[in-house]
Amino acid sequence: MKEKFIKINNLSVDKILADFIDNELLLGTNISPKKFWDGFDKVVHELAPKNRELLEIRETIQKEIDLWHKKNKFEDFNLEDYKKFLKDIGYLKEEGSEFKIETKNLDTEISSIAGPQLVVPIMNARYSLNAANARWMSLYDSLYGTDVIESEESGSEKYDPLRGEQVINYARDFLNKHFPINGISWREISGFEVHDGNLKIKKDKDLFDLKQNEKFTGFRGEALKPTAVILNNNNLHLEIIINPKAFSAAQDAAGISDIIIESAISTICDHEDSVAAVDAEDKVACYRNWLGLMKGDLVSIFEKQGKQLKRKLNPDRSYISNSGKNMKLHGRSLLLVRNVGHLMTNPSIILNDGSEVPEGILDAFITSAACLHDLKRKGNSRSGSIYIVKPKMHGPDETAFTDIIFGKVEEVLELEKNTIKCGIMDEERRTSANLKECIRTLKHRVFFINTGFLDRTGDEMHTSMEAGPMIKKGDMKKSKWIEAYENNNVDIGLKCGFSGVAQIGKGMWAMPDKMKDMMEQKIGHLNSGANCAWVPSPTAAALHALHYHEIDIFKKHEELKSRSSAKLDDLLDIPIADRPNWSVEEIENEISNSAQTILGYVVRWVDQGVGCSKVPDINNVGLMEDRATLRISSQHIANWLHHGYCSNKQVLEIMKKMAKVVDDQNKNDPNYENMSPKYYKSIAFKAACELIFHGKSQPSGYTEPLLHLNRIIKKN
Repeated sequence: MKEKFIKINNLSVDKILADFIDNELLLGTNISPKKFWDGFDKVVHELAPKNRELLEIRETIQKEIDLWHKKNKFEDFNLEDYKKFLKDIGYLKEEGSEFKIETKNLDTEISSIAGPQLVVPIMNARYSLNAANARWMSLYDSLYGTDVIESEESGSEKYDPLRGEQVINYARDFLNKHFPINGISWREISGFEVHDGNLKIKKDKDLFDLKQNEKFTGFRGEALKPTAVILNNNNLHLEIIINPKAFSAAQDAAGISDIIIESAISTICDHEDSVAAVDAEDKVACYRNWLGLMKGDLVSIFEKQGKQLKRKLNPDRSYISNSGKNMKLHGRSLLLVRNVGHLMTNPSIILNDGSEVPEGILDAFITSAACLHDLKRKGNSRSGSIYIVKPKMHGPDETAFTDIIFGKVEEVLELEKNTIKCGIMDEERRTSANLKECIRTLKHRVFFINTGFLDRTGDEMHTSMEAGPMIKKGDMKKSKWIEAYENNNVDIGLKCGFSGVAQIGKGMWAMPDKMKDMMEQKIGHLNSGANCAWVPSPTAAALHALHYHEIDIFKKHEELKSRSSAKLDDLLDIPIADRPNWSVEEIENEISNSAQTILGYVVRWVDQGVGCSKVPDINNVGLMEDRATLRISSQHIANWLHHGYCSNKQVLEIMKKMAKVVDDQNKNDPNYENMSPKYYKSIAFKAACELIFHGKSQPSGYTEPLLHLNRIIKKN
C-alpha cells in the first residue's frame, strides 16, 4: 500500500489522517483545521525533542543498572548499596512532603461509585458499543451463560428449566443478603406495590418492608403494579424487572423476569495494548470509533445467526423516584480513553527533520479533540472532563512531561486548564518506586492510579536482566516485590487523598471463561482497597459488580489507612531464583508454555491485525492475551537464554513444535495462515522468534517496535 502524503505547514501528513481531521474530527467544533494544524505543528516540533530525550534517559539508566549488576555479580547482594546507586543515577527520587490531589470536576463514576472497569479495543466498533452499554447487564443471563452456575446442561443452546431455577435462586440469595425483607425471604414473595414512596413487598395478601427502606430508589409503571423496582446499595443500582408474560418468569410467583444490575461503571477505550494500529489507516479506524462514541452516533451493523443486527449507544434509564419525581440514571459506562505511552512513533505524520511523529502526542491531540463534541452535549462526562489513561511512563520526569503535553493540547483546543484528566498506569518499576512524586506532578489532573502487574512483571525482568535467572512465571505472583507493589499503590493513593475523589484500580481477570474462579478470587481486589478493577467482558462486569455490593470500599479505605505502609526495600526485591536447579523437563515445560502463548498472540497480531484476543494456552484454557502478557513471556525466555538455562537451538525447536500446536488450535479459522512447516516464510513466526532472541535489546523489554515493524511488512 502506497501512502499519499500532503504538506501542511512543516508537516507531511498522510492524506487519510488529514481528511479525517479536517472533515470529520473538527466538523461541528469551534476549532478550524487551520487553528488545529498551526497549533499541532508548533507543539509537536517543540515537544518531540523532549520526548526523545526522555527515551534516551531510559536507555542510559538501563545501561547503568546492567553494568552495576555485572560488576556486583559475584558479591553478596547489598540492598543499601543498591538503593544508593539507584539514587545516584536518578532512578530513585527523593520523596517530598505530604500533599493531597486537587483534581476538580470529576464525575461520580470516578469519585464515589466503586465498580468494575471494562477495557475494550477501540478498533472494534461493535465491542466498543457493547462495552459502553455494559453499564446495565442482565444478572440472569450472566449467571445462566457462565460456569458460576454448575449443571449438566451448561453450554447447551436449549433452555434448561433446572438451570434457570438455579439462576433464580442465586439471584434471590443475593437479594436476601443485600436487600433483606422484614419477616420473609425473597424466595417467598408474590409481588410489589409502592405506597407513599415506600416499597411494599407482597406475600399472598400480606405486605412487608425492606429492612432498609432507604435502599428503595424508585420504580417504573404504576405504583400498585410496577413493571420495575429500582434498588440501591453501596451507590450501585439494580432493577428488578416484573414481566409475568416472559418465559423466565413462568414459574415465578412475583412475575420477576430478570434483574438488571449496574455493572461496568467505567470503560477504558483502548488505543494501546489491545489494538494493532501501525499506520494512518489503522489509527483513523480507532480515532473514528472514539469520535463516534463522543458524538453519541457510533453505530455497528453486523450479522449474527443469519440476522442483521444494529448496535448503538443505549439511552439513559427513566423511572419515578421514591419521592414521585421523574428521574434518570445514566445509561452508559463512563468512557475513558487510553492513549499510547511515550515510546512509539507513527508513520502517519513526518516532522520537518524527517522523523515520525511521537504517537503519544498525536493521540493526545486527536482523542481530546474528539471529546470537544462531548463537552458540548455532556453525553459521557456530565462534569465537563476528558479522561485520558496514560500507560508506560517511567518516573516523575515522564509524568511531568505528560502534564506539559496535556497543557499544550488544552491551549490549542481552547480548553480550560486541567480539563484533560490523567490516569497513571503504575506498571513500570521506576514509576512504582517513585509513585508519590509521579502523582505530585499531576496532582491537578490525576483521576486514577492502577496496578498493571503484567507489564510491571515484564519491566521487572528487563530492568534486572543482568541480576540473574528469574523465577518461573507462575511463581511471580507469590514474590515479595509484587505484594509490596500492589499494596504500595493503594497506600500511596490513600495518603494522597484518592478515597472519595479518584480511582485506585487493580488489574485484569485474564480467563474470560472461568467466571466461577473469578467470583471466588477477584473480591481480593476490593479487600486490597481497589474501588475499580479490570474485567475482560460485559458479562464479567455484571458478575464482578456483585463484589461491590459485598464490600463498602470507602469503609475499607478507612481500615487500610491504619496499616503499615509497603516497604521500598520489598518493592526493590529482585525475583531471581535462589540456587536454581531446574531439570531439563522443567525448563522445557516453562519455555513451551511461554512459546505457545507468544505464538498464539503474535500470529493474530501480525497476520490479522488483532491486538487482543482469547488465546488458548498449552492446556487449551482460553486466556486474554495482549502486549503486556507477551512482554512477560518473551522477556522470561530471553532472561533464561541470557543466563544459559537454555540455548538458542533448544528454544527454536520448541518454537517450531509450539507453532504446530497453535496452527492446530486455529484450524477452524478460515483467515488463519499456518506457520508450519514453512516457518521461515511466516512473518508472524519470524516476529515471535525476534521477540525472544532480541528481547534483551528491546527498549524496556517492550514488544511494540518488533510487532509494528512486522505488521507493516505483512500489510505491505
